Amino acid sequence: MRSLPALIALGFIMLPSPALADPSEGPKPAAGISSAGTSFLTAVTIGAGQPVKVAAVTGDYLYWSFPAEAGQRPELAVTVDLSEAAGRSGAQSWTVEVFDGLRRRQACVGGEQSPVAAVSDTELTLGCRLRQVRSWAEPWDGDPLPGTYYVRLSSTDLPEKDLGLPIDVALNLTSPTGDTSADQGSLAAPLVPDNRPGEVLTAAPSPTAEADEDDISLDWLPDFSSRWVWTAAGGVIAAITGLIGFSWTRRRRA
Repeated sequence: MRSLPALIALGFIMLPSPALADPSEGPKPAAGISSAGTSFLTAVTIGAGQPVKVAAVTGDYLYWSFPAEAGQRPELAVTVDLSEAAGRSGAQSWTVEVFDGLRRRQACVGGEQSPVAAVSDTELTLGCRLRQVRSWAEPWDGDPLPGTYYVRLSSTDLPEKDLGLPIDVALNLTSPTGDTSADQGSLAAPLVPDNRPGEVLTAAPSPTAEADEDDISLDWLPDFSSRWVWTAAGGVIAAITGLIGFSWTRRRRA
């Protein structure tokens, strides 16, 4: 008769074991994105390293959004495959823009942000590298802060007859980490104005001494200052000037 520990060990061996993962297999790539929004509200969310390939037409505004954390330096690389040169009638100007959560346009410190494609070009490359996202900033400052950012790709100038031509857009987002030691601070609270500047006193103040009712209060007297002196002096000068003028213009009786 088998002992109890042997039976327990045999039961564990007979249980179906999960398939071991192949160590040669890396992490599965993120699913690709094949769409884009037409406004800030409909922007399609993308992530770093996630392939984006969208079929569109010239004249469309394409929007995407992505999250950014403190210390990152987001960088965008966009490739626009234009239609055949035989179908275009002139040069095309394109631009890629990045906005923060407050719809403020962020400056690009690298990349070709607004290139121009000649009639013979079949491909256009755009890029934008943002400044390092900071963990805190002054209320008046426009530095990038952690949050959601929006990407807008559009053609800014092209012949009217070229509107509606098919294009293919490929976008790649990377978020390398910058110099985190240079940003020494933290965003402790949202940057909003203080709507409670004061507090209402619930308890009545306790006076240290009571004034005598028979004392004459001098609160009705004005607080004399240089303004009173100049006002009085101006009144006297005006009166003297009026009397002199009256004496000069007064008709004398014969």
